[in-house]
Amino acid sequence: MLTQRLLTSDRGGMIVLGIIAVALVLVPILNMTLPRESPFYVSNFTVALLGKFLCFALLALAVDLIWGYAGILSLGHGAFFALGGYAMGMYLMRQIGERGVYGHPELLDFMVVMNWESLPWYWQGFDMFWFAALMILLIPGLLALVFGWLAFRSRVTGVYFAIITQALTYALMLAFFRNEMGFGGNNGLNDFKTILGFEIATRATRAGLFVASGIALILGYLSCRYIVTSRMGRVLVSIRDAESRTRFSGYKVESYKLWVFVYSSMMAAVAGALYVPQVGIINPGEFSPLNSIEVVVWVATGGRGTLYGAIVGAFSVNYAKTFFTTWSPQTWLFVLGSLFVLVTLLLPKGLVGLFNHLKRKQREDNPPPEAPSEDAATIKSPGGAA
Repeated sequence: MLTQRLLTSDRGGMIVLGIIAVALVLVPILNMTLPRESPFYVSNFTVALLGKFLCFALLALAVDLIWGYAGILSLGHGAFFALGGYAMGMYLMRQIGERGVYGHPELLDFMVVMNWESLPWYWQGFDMFWFAALMILLIPGLLALVFGWLAFRSRVTGVYFAIITQALTYALMLAFFRNEMGFGGNNGLNDFKTILGFEIATRATRAGLFVASGIALILGYLSCRYIVTSRMGRVLVSIRDAESRTRFSGYKVESYKLWVFVYSSMMAAVAGALYVPQVGIINPGEFSPLNSIEVVVWVATGGRGTLYGAIVGAFSVNYAKTFFTTWSPQTWLFVLGSLFVLVTLLLPKGLVGLFNHLKRKQREDNPPPEAPSEDAATIKSPGGAA
C-alpha cells in the first residue's frame, strides 16, 4: 500500500528518481575505472559538482515541501542549510588533530592564532561522528521549532513571514562573522583531512559522498511524497488554499505548519552537512540572504508544488549558474533576476508545468483512433448479417 501510494500519479517523479539512481551507479564507475584519456571518463571536478547539485536539490525539495504544499514562503532556509554545514565542519575540524599548521593536539589553528587557552565548551563532543550527526538535526530543528512556534502562534503569514526569515539568516550571518564566536570568523572552517577515517581528497571518498548525497535526495523525496499524499498533506494543501476556513473547520493550523516547517529545516540541514565535505569549506557567506532567495528561484523555475520540479529547477539553474559564472561572471546576477521575472510572468508552473502543457496539447492535437463500433464490425465481418 505504501509503495502504491508513492507511485500513484507520480510518473514524473519516478522518472527523475530513476535518472538519479542510474547516475549514482554510472558516475562513480566512469570516474574510478576509466582512464583519463577515455571520452566517457568523468573527472573528479564533475563528481564534486554533481554532488553539490544533489545537495542543492535536497535543499530545494525542503523549500518546496513548505512553500508548494503549505504556502509557507521561507526566505531563510539557507540558515538551516548553513547550520547543518557548520555542524559537519566542526566534526571535520576535530578530525585534523595534530596535522594542523601549528600541530596543537586539541586547539584548531585559528584558535591558536587567537591565543585561546582551551577548546570552547560547544566544541566538545564533535570529535565523535554520532554526536555531530545528532547536532546536524537537533540544532536546526530546535531553532526552527522556537522560531516557527513564535511566528505561527502570532499568525505571521505571507510576505511578513518571508521578511522575518530573511532577518533570521542575516542575523546569523553577522554573528558567525565575529571571530569571538569561535567558528573561524570570516574564513570559516576549512582544510578538512578525513571523514570517518577516510581521506577526503581521494577519488573513492568523493564518489562515496556523491552516492550518499544521491541516496539522501531519494529518501528525502520519498518522505516528502509520503507526507503530501497522506491525510496531513491534504490538510497542508487546504491550509495553503484557505487557511482561515481550515482553522474554522477545527484543525490546529499552527501545529501542522510548525511540524512541516521543522521537518523541512532538518532536511535542509542534512543537505548542508553533505555539501561541506564535498566543497571543502563552510563560512558565514552561506548564511547570505541571497542564497535563500536563490533556492526559491530554483523551486519556482522547476515547478512549485510538484516536488520533482524542485529537483529539476535546482539542477537546471545551478548548471546555468556554472556556465554563466565561467563565461561572464559579471552578468550572472542579472541573468538570475531576469529568470525569476520571466518564470513568474510566463511560466507560473515552472518547467514541469510547461512540459505537462506541451504533452497535453500534443495529445489533444493527435487523439488516439476510436475503436470501431459493434455495428460497423458486424457489417465488415465476412458473412455477417445486417
